[in-house]
Amino acid sequence: MCALSAPASGLKNSLFTYENVYRCYLVCRLNIRNSESVFTFAINAVENVLRLLDELRNGTYHPSRSILFAARKPKLREIFAADFRDRIVHHILIDQLEKIWETVFIHDSYACRQKKGTHAGVARLRNFLQKITINGKRRAYFLQLDIKDFFTSINKEILFNSLRKRITDPEVLWLTEIILFWDCTSSYSRRGDRDLLKYVPVNKSLFGKNNECGLPIGNLTSQFFANVYLNELDQFVKHTLKAHYYLRYVDDFVILSLDPKELSMFLEKIDAFLPCLKLNLHPRRRKLAPVSNGIDFLGYIVRHNYILVRRRVISNLKAAIREFRRQPVRNHTKFQNTLSSYLGHFKLANSYRLKSQLFKSFKLMGRKS
Repeated sequence: MCALSAPASGLKNSLFTYENVYRCYLVCRLNIRNSESVFTFAINAVENVLRLLDELRNGTYHPSRSILFAARKPKLREIFAADFRDRIVHHILIDQLEKIWETVFIHDSYACRQKKGTHAGVARLRNFLQKITINGKRRAYFLQLDIKDFFTSINKEILFNSLRKRITDPEVLWLTEIILFWDCTSSYSRRGDRDLLKYVPVNKSLFGKNNECGLPIGNLTSQFFANVYLNELDQFVKHTLKAHYYLRYVDDFVILSLDPKELSMFLEKIDAFLPCLKLNLHPRRRKLAPVSNGIDFLGYIVRHNYILVRRRVISNLKAAIREFRRQPVRNHTKFQNTLSSYLGHFKLANSYRLKSQLFKSFKLMGRKS
């Protein structure tokens, strides 16, 4: 950590203005509703915004305690959830970093970017498949890889050096350093099933990393920083390996080719490149196969002529329905939100028969129970 000094106050084009902080507060309040820290902040919103603004201007801001808990799905994970006021600051920072980095990122990076996301990534993959196979008339292959323990392996010094190369505003650079090098394991409160945290694997935890590597899963800044970190990989694959059909969502990436030998060469080169970022490919998640097998990507099975919902997603929905019906006191609003989320996921796929079967089996249409 390079220990930057606090930014000078009163800069002509300062991002630390009341209007900017209050705008980011409104954005966060819209996105996060049912939270104790939201209610606490909103009760005296103007006063709290002014206090936060004063801390940012004076260079005395530092993140608050995180909420530590374990999440079971899609697999057991350790979550450090940022306090609401810190989420406001995250938005302030990312608004600035996006202006810098959007012109740097490759087109086919789909996580945590405006007008991107899972649906756009899956649609793009299908478009790639249509092009490379000439709508199924030509044989092609895919290489699918992901990175082992990605978020807990991100080296903060390497990341900060990448960020600072393009940041010229002292306020943005100061705030970037404050957020990136904050050690969330030093100040937190536990929630939920405490015993469950004991079962989080050591390699999946931020504890014991001495604040040298690892980003908390879920924070807006962590997702954006992940894109910056893997931009080096994107540039290598696109411009050094010259892979034409390549796309990435966080640490899950796919390359298409007409030649399986070319994909084997790509695998070897990527495997040798990643250690310079102190990363490694997951040894059990390296798949090279014909595209006719279908590509399991972001909760879908993708082929050139149709998209199916992954079986595990369907099983998770059925489990959620059964759990809701077992509850003696049912939270209908929460269930309808869950159901709407799954149905939104289904929209991209060829799922008419699937939805019909679900509505028939569980009698969901037009009913709350």
